[in-house]
Amino acid sequence: MSLAADSPVPSSSSDDLAAFLDAELDTASDASAGREEVAKVEESDVGDEGDYDLDLKRVKRCKVELSEGIINLQSSSSQEESAEVSGGSSSPKNTMCPHPGVYAGMCMKCGQKVDDETGVPFGYIHKNLRLANDEVARLRDKDLKNLLRHRKLYLVLDLDHTLLNSSRLADITAEEGYLHDQRDALPDTLKSSLFRLGWMHMMTKLRPFVHTFLKEASNLFEMYIYTMGERPYALEMAKLLDPGDIYFNSRIIAQGDCTTRHQKGLDVVLGQESAVLILDDTEAVWGKHKENLILMERYHFFASSCKHFGFNCKSLSELRSDESETDGQLATVLKILQRVHSLFFDEGRKDDLEDQDVRQVLKTVRKEVLRDCKIVFTHVFPTNFPAEHHQLWKMAEQLGATCSTKLDASVTHVVSMDAGTDKSRWAVQEKKFLVHPRWIEASNYLWQKQPEENFPVTPANSK
Repeated sequence: MSLAADSPVPSSSSDDLAAFLDAELDTASDASAGREEVAKVEESDVGDEGDYDLDLKRVKRCKVELSEGIINLQSSSSQEESAEVSGGSSSPKNTMCPHPGVYAGMCMKCGQKVDDETGVPFGYIHKNLRLANDEVARLRDKDLKNLLRHRKLYLVLDLDHTLLNSSRLADITAEEGYLHDQRDALPDTLKSSLFRLGWMHMMTKLRPFVHTFLKEASNLFEMYIYTMGERPYALEMAKLLDPGDIYFNSRIIAQGDCTTRHQKGLDVVLGQESAVLILDDTEAVWGKHKENLILMERYHFFASSCKHFGFNCKSLSELRSDESETDGQLATVLKILQRVHSLFFDEGRKDDLEDQDVRQVLKTVRKEVLRDCKIVFTHVFPTNFPAEHHQLWKMAEQLGATCSTKLDASVTHVVSMDAGTDKSRWAVQEKKFLVHPRWIEASNYLWQKQPEENFPVTPANSK
């Protein structure tokens, strides 16, 4: 759909500019241009038709608004130049302009040159675009109302170890050598999910269930990609995940778009924080938005990925295995997203949708996992370390468990690294569950209390 044909300013110059914007905002064009750059990947982060039409209309509307702003900028700039030539002065109206957006150093509304770099850069939407905080708030409010009318929320997706796993070709081990075979010679499960990207000197494996996940999630959410990788890499991965350009459009945020070094933030997402959920395998990069985060179990398909994170074990590729399509991490998380969405839009709730906060809904769902469990820890925390400050203690409480340092009849689980401690022996004697700390971690990733018998505890001296 051409923006030029729908431009509200019927002039040849505006048509040319609109066409330029349309090309600039075309993700596919950006991806093609990215092929000319050298891809650099950080080591740690290498719907139905109706909804599709809705997304296209929303993207088109954003393009039109941006086009109008820059057309206005050109017109105002020309008027200023004429005024200067004739000895006139700029309009008082321009001097009072709040400068809602700046493009290439000039206000999109009044055309004045703006040296102040306040506001938020949105280079992934359009190069050299910066929006004032008030304008960002206005756009978020407007977009949220429209999104809620269509019963959708926002979903921000990490790439590496969340939706896929990548490895440099030079790091492929001898046991992974079969991955270099011709596609017809590969196992059926790899033919449609393994990609050799020669120009990037990389190989990428999509996580099982990812295409179904994206299709189902797109019915409930407007989705963003947000990666610490470089933009050429992000665009190439988006093409693998979304070859039809259905799910993401221009909503692809890369390392260069972050406003804080080594941190991801929702300040560059045009969605209200109260309506955003995040899927990422790294909690530390979301320092300001942990309440929006659903922490993902890392996907380690390649040996280089296991090695980077310090795992002394064979990778899935070396074992010629993979995650389950039906019971893997993405299938599990999709169910959680569907439940959160259902509770958020529950018609029985009396709250106005705009007053709802998806973070509170997420907390409610999370607390169902270990509800009615009372946990005592033994031989898990360092000596003299405040138990309530330990990550496992906090994780258990977030999952709805009650944690204690004292044994009594109400305790249901003793979490231990050593079956020989007094508390561990008490658990066995009193017929309480004695489980390894991994029981809590597994329940956290799978959003469901795991069978205790799968996490036995052995005496420390037997290891």
